[in-house]
Amino acid sequence: QVQLVESGGGLVQAGGSLRLSCAASGSIFGFNVMGWYRRVPGKQRELVAAINSDDATNYSDSVTGRFAISRGYAKNTVYLQMNSLKPEDTAVYYCNIATISLGGNYWGQGTQVTVSS
Repeated sequence: QVQLVESGGGLVQAGGSLRLSCAASGSIFGFNVMGWYRRVPGKQRELVAAINSDDATNYSDSVTGRFAISRGYAKNTVYLQMNSLKPEDTAVYYCNIATISLGGNYWGQGTQVTVSS
């Protein structure tokens, strides 16, 4: 079992920055992918950014050049640095880890990000 604890959401003006953090605990051995997704009411949850155990990253087109995903030294923490925020970035952001070797897929509780215009 894996537990994910997120932090760092909040209210920010357009053009501002926020940094989300997600700490994973439990069985996360082997190759895994950690990522951030977001959901806007009435829409499906979408991938924002992901990073694997080899530190390869992937971003949605809407955040490329503005957001940066990274992992902590111990590889059990993932960060999302969000710069040049736009009102359309407003959503609940969810941390996810897919433990490829173990076949698990886990979600955090979500953190609200609100960008005012």
